[in-house]
Amino acid sequence: MGHAHSHNHSHEDLKGRNLIISILLNILITVAQVIGGVVSGSLSLLSDALHNFSDVLSLIVSYVANRLSKKKASLQKTFGYKRAEILAAFVNAATLIIVAILLIIEAIERFQNPQSIDSSLVIWLSLIAILGNGFSVLLLKNDAKNNINMRSAYLHLLTDMLASVAVLIGGLLMKYYQLFWVDSALTLLIALYLIWVGFDLLKTSTKMLMLFTPDDINIKEVVRAVNKLPKVSKLHHVHIWNLSDNELHLEAHLDLKEDITTTMFNELLTDIETILHEQFNINHVTIQPEFNKEDPKEVIVQD
Repeated sequence: MGHAHSHNHSHEDLKGRNLIISILLNILITVAQVIGGVVSGSLSLLSDALHNFSDVLSLIVSYVANRLSKKKASLQKTFGYKRAEILAAFVNAATLIIVAILLIIEAIERFQNPQSIDSSLVIWLSLIAILGNGFSVLLLKNDAKNNINMRSAYLHLLTDMLASVAVLIGGLLMKYYQLFWVDSALTLLIALYLIWVGFDLLKTSTKMLMLFTPDDINIKEVVRAVNKLPKVSKLHHVHIWNLSDNELHLEAHLDLKEDITTTMFNELLTDIETILHEQFNINHVTIQPEFNKEDPKEVIVQD
């Protein structure tokens, strides 16, 4: 069996310090919004506080997962904790949706029983939340581009910043036009937006946890590219999955046209690695070479 690692990993240096700063900021915002929501009677402010509290939990999960992902592999944990960040993204996405459902229930109840609200307090606290979350969004923006765990934390903060903007607009409408029903309407809109964002992240992280082929990979194109090489009869029993954001694995059987030596196979394997990395960004390849072996030759075989 041929087995090779490509040494072209481009791991981002994820800054735990930025996560810690964001956690502390969101704890302060949450406490302020809970007190302000109770005093003012604003449901949208309390809903924003609940979302901020979910941010705190999600950021803690992201931080722990980020730390775990750096731990070395062992005999009992041969992959280490590389998939911890995918699991964290899944948990964070699920909490976004759960929080959204709770907000929808509260918004419907408040529609049925509207209440007078201290809009001035709502305005000031939403401004504080916008500034705090906006700073946290900037801290995590670069890391979010290349890591699903950091992206889940980033989305939590971004959606909360947008929610705070909505709360601010609602506060202004209540203060100057006495439109108190806007508070419940904004809560409902915030919740629907959370479901939209959370579902997309939940779907992506679920696919990675289930070892599904990434959406940007066409297995038939991969097989065609490898089959063009001399000495190759057919690549089959193909599995392609993300171990983490930075590691894309391929495992397959390789049917050969002739009974070649190990040295010749090593040369062929190097060519395959190069093609897979340059054309498909696959950076971990495991190949089982075969010659005249009687087994299924389909591209995908469940085994």
